[in-house]
Amino acid sequence: MKKIFTKTFLLSLFIFLFAGLSSADAQLSRDTSATESSRPYMVKLNLLGLPLNNFSFQFERAIGRKTALGLGFRFMPESGIPLSGTVESLVDDPEAWDDLEQFRTGNIAFTPEVRFYLGSDVFRGFYIAPFARYSKYTAELPVTFDVSDVNGNTVPQTLPMSGDLTTITGGLLFGAQWKLSKLVYLDWSILGPQYGGANGNIVGKKTLSTEEQEALRNELQNLEDLPLVSTSYTVDNNGAKVDFKGPWAGVRSSLSIGFRF
Repeated sequence: MKKIFTKTFLLSLFIFLFAGLSSADAQLSRDTSATESSRPYMVKLNLLGLPLNNFSFQFERAIGRKTALGLGFRFMPESGIPLSGTVESLVDDPEAWDDLEQFRTGNIAFTPEVRFYLGSDVFRGFYIAPFARYSKYTAELPVTFDVSDVNGNTVPQTLPMSGDLTTITGGLLFGAQWKLSKLVYLDWSILGPQYGGANGNIVGKKTLSTEEQEALRNELQNLEDLPLVSTSYTVDNNGAKVDFKGPWAGVRSSLSIGFRF
C-alpha cells in the first residue's frame, strides 16, 4: 500500500507540472509583451544548502503575466552529520558523541508549487507560493545499551539500526526575486512554514538474550520523548523494530541563483 501511494503521489506531481506546461504556451501567446515569453523558463541552485551537503534545484515556468509553476528537487547523499566539528563542540558527553559520529542520513524531496508574483512582471518582486512536498529520509544509527555480565560488570552492547521516514506536507512560501542581469536572477525564499504527516521505521537485526532484550527496551523508551511523531517498538530475540507515525512540521527557506532562458 505504501509503495502504491508513493508512486501515485509522484505521478500526480508530474501531471501537475506538465499539465501547466502544456497550457502555458496558449496563455503566454496572449500576453507576450508582459511576460517576455521568449525566455519563459528558469533553473535555480540553492546556495545555502551546499555547505550542508544538500543539493537543491528548482525548475520554474512562466504561465501568465505574474504567475509561474515550479518543481523543486532536493538531494542529500547519505553521509555523516553536516558540520560535525561544530556539533562535536556542543556535545558534552563523549559517549553520546561516539553514537552521533556513527549516525548517517540522507534525503530526497520533490516540491511542486504555484508562484504569484506581486511585482511588475513574472519572475520579479515579492511572491506568494502555495506548495506541496514529498520527502524521504534515510538513517543509519547505532543504539547502545548496557548489559551486566556474570561478574556483575556493565558491558555496553550495540545494535546497528537503519530505515527510512516518508513525509508529505503542504505550506505557503513567502519570498522575493531580483533580476541581476539579463539572464541571471537572485531568489530569496524568506519563510515557508509547512505541515503534514510522517510515516516510517528503523530495523536492527541481532540475536539477543532475554537480558539484552530487556536492556534494549529500556533504551528505546527514550524515543517516546521525540517531538511530534509517535513511536512504537518491538523487541525480540532476533532484534528490534521502531515505527514512527504522526504529524510533521517544518520551515522552508533558501537563497538561490537562477538562470533564465
